[in-house]
Amino acid sequence: MRAPIEDDGEFDGSHLQEEIESHGFAVLSSDAYTFGSPTPLAHPLVSIVMPFYNPGAAFGAAIREVLDVLDRSGVGYELIAVSDGSTDSSPNILAQLGVSTVKDVYHLRRHGKGAALRTGLLLGKGDYLGFIDADGDIDPNALASFIAILRVDEPDIILGSKRHPNSEVVYPPLRRAYSGIYQLLVRALFDLSVKDTQTGIKLCKREVIERALPLMVEKRFAFDLELFVVARRLGYRNFYEAPVVIRERFSSTVNLVAVLRTLIDTLAIFYRERILHFYDRNT
Repeated sequence: MRAPIEDDGEFDGSHLQEEIESHGFAVLSSDAYTFGSPTPLAHPLVSIVMPFYNPGAAFGAAIREVLDVLDRSGVGYELIAVSDGSTDSSPNILAQLGVSTVKDVYHLRRHGKGAALRTGLLLGKGDYLGFIDADGDIDPNALASFIAILRVDEPDIILGSKRHPNSEVVYPPLRRAYSGIYQLLVRALFDLSVKDTQTGIKLCKREVIERALPLMVEKRFAFDLELFVVARRLGYRNFYEAPVVIRERFSSTVNLVAVLRTLIDTLAIFYRERILHFYDRNT
């Protein structure tokens, strides 16, 4: 693995080494931001995290596609790619791309998608912090519409929703059934106003992430749900559901084991919120 290089600002050499030892990740590139607007801002407006684990050869194309959308958006941005302990050649793809606007972060061990998101969001410098899945199933053009929405409405969280009437979704029947049953369970347990917590594209106000993330413990696929539960407990209610295009995929990390783990993690969030009142005690 390449040696981490020193980052400026809050990630000086000594602090970075502490982070590597305590949290098990390395920042492999720094200052990964650009400004699409004519008048540069003090820092990027939007930070987008792409967590990945062994995404395969299509990973480079997925990164390029997201960058093209952000370039056209006309806002300052950074893209933070977080490898969750990948064992294939995907971390090297970033170096081969030679793109300076991508911050390259590597988990030394696999901890879970939620843990990768936590790392990336903690490193983000934007006014809005968000994420998109790296497997290419979500059309990243949704990010352009998200950015247009935040300029006008400034919601607390913008979320892509498969259940939006304008969404276009290519899903196998079993995957569609999993999604529908899970959202019914979420509605029954948490009475959340959103119709789809799990689609892997979201954009949040920085203050929501700064307040919610320290209270969150999920490291796997229930990270998105816990974000909404904690944000609501903190008083945030302005959640904006936007349409997405879900394209055909030829592989998936969603299997029966992942479904069972997500169910267990979902019940754990319910237990923490409704029985232990964990999030109230820690606010």
